[in-house]
Amino acid sequence: QAQLVESGGGLVQPGGSLRLSCVASGRISSINSMGWYRQAPGKERELVASITRGSSTEYADSVKGRFIVSRDNVNAMYLQMNSLKPEDTAVYYCNAYIWSGLSYYERWGQGTQVTVSS
Repeated sequence: QAQLVESGGGLVQPGGSLRLSCVASGRISSINSMGWYRQAPGKERELVASITRGSSTEYADSVKGRFIVSRDNVNAMYLQMNSLKPEDTAVYYCNAYIWSGLSYYERWGQGTQVTVSS
């Protein structure tokens, strides 16, 4: 089975930047779409940004113009977060739609905490 591991979270001041990474490992034939989700306390998990194998992207309205999602088309995805706001504070999760060689399945990472505070 594949594993997704996020890294790059931490504490940053408003207006600062962070770059999150998600690396997939294990039994992977290919990865189709990937996405970043986040969940703040008391709120539902929401899609932040997604990217397809062809590198087409979608962003939540709240992060458009500030965040950039990218991938290496092999096993990694990144989220460059700029002009961070306190409202961006959440646990950020990596998600991937993976082809195992037998079927497609969805995999989640464990999450990485992003805290934006002065």
